[in-house]
Amino acid sequence: MTNSNTDINLAAERRRRISFGIALIVVGLAIYLLFAVNTQPGAMTTFGLNLLGSQATVVPDLIVPALPAIYLLAALAVFTGAFQLARGIRSTGWLVGILAFTFVTAFLMWGAQDKSFNLTGMLSSSLVRATPIALAALCGVISERSAVINIGIEGIMLMSAQIAVVAATVSGNLYVGLIAAILLGGLVAAFHAFLVIRFKVDQTVSSVAINIFGAGATSFISSRFMQAAGDKMNNSGTFPIIAIPGLSKIPILGPVLFENNLIVYLTLLLVVVMHILLYYTPWGLRTRAVGEHPKAADTLGINVYFMRYVNVILGGMIAGIGGAYFTIGSVGRFDEIMTAGKGFIGLAAMIFGNWNPIGAYTSSLIFGFADSLQVKLQILRVPIPSEFLLMAPYIVTMIILTGVVGRAVPPAADGQPYEK
Repeated sequence: MTNSNTDINLAAERRRRISFGIALIVVGLAIYLLFAVNTQPGAMTTFGLNLLGSQATVVPDLIVPALPAIYLLAALAVFTGAFQLARGIRSTGWLVGILAFTFVTAFLMWGAQDKSFNLTGMLSSSLVRATPIALAALCGVISERSAVINIGIEGIMLMSAQIAVVAATVSGNLYVGLIAAILLGGLVAAFHAFLVIRFKVDQTVSSVAINIFGAGATSFISSRFMQAAGDKMNNSGTFPIIAIPGLSKIPILGPVLFENNLIVYLTLLLVVVMHILLYYTPWGLRTRAVGEHPKAADTLGINVYFMRYVNVILGGMIAGIGGAYFTIGSVGRFDEIMTAGKGFIGLAAMIFGNWNPIGAYTSSLIFGFADSLQVKLQILRVPIPSEFLLMAPYIVTMIILTGVVGRAVPPAADGQPYEK
């Protein structure tokens, strides 16, 4: 049996080495054929490193000769692919990083040739656009770590977005809107937990019902009441940008990390706090035990039902913050189906991040980058139809999910009802 397992592992490792090697070589050839051939000799690409209106210290822009840089990136991809085929690189993260870096950078070099592309603005926009995805991913992490699947994040975020703007507009206080969104998210999640824990309802069915109800209820309320009331119910304003003294003056990093609104800072704080709680506290140990082996946890005196209720409700409250981002954290008003699938993309980020808070947040940044990139490329007027650019975040979602199928391992008891 041991020899058989060893042979299987060696065969899998060999397939991985060959597939990544071929993928990198193909990407290198694609960079040459798609970008190098279509780049004018002597063209220069300017990457802006300063954000308009930022407090950061001004630094010179980065000006790069486009064609030599694209050739270099193509050579890097091909060389890495050849090395992978010959010797093998163990780190999947490095391989994916090199593949993505070479292709995306070459794409930007080509798209912005003889133009200026604000790199700092792109990174800042990526962080902001990753915020609702990260909050959805964190909701999924904390729920599924206790073995309760919650696909209803999209519906929770949509309802929370609506109540946030209504509460903030009526009360004239953005914090009231944020609290209302958190409470509604927790309430909807508590209902989901009650159905799947107490009555053993199929977790996927309950989640889908929440999504359907959320889309229908918010559309009805918006068309029936909010449009008629106008600004009296749907004009809350947004949280202001808060610049952290000293840190906001750091070039590039200052505008990206230290000049954001409250919800972005809350997201960063939640990532750190959740990671510490899950992996360095008794509560986190109990949560992971309930998700991996609930019967063993019950034997040790852990209340499995209580832990699942608490985690699912906390996840719903986090999703409520994500919903509030769309209205009082971003545009100051509610539009129908404005979440645009970010809850589902958050679930993909959770899977790609291997049910780890930091991994989920890092994965969210990839999706945020793809979302921001399609906006910037429309501004640059690259010769690609806008419909394809709008598809970019969802194409990235499918590619990443295809790559992690069979590799990501969820908690052992995920989605399984528990009988005491």
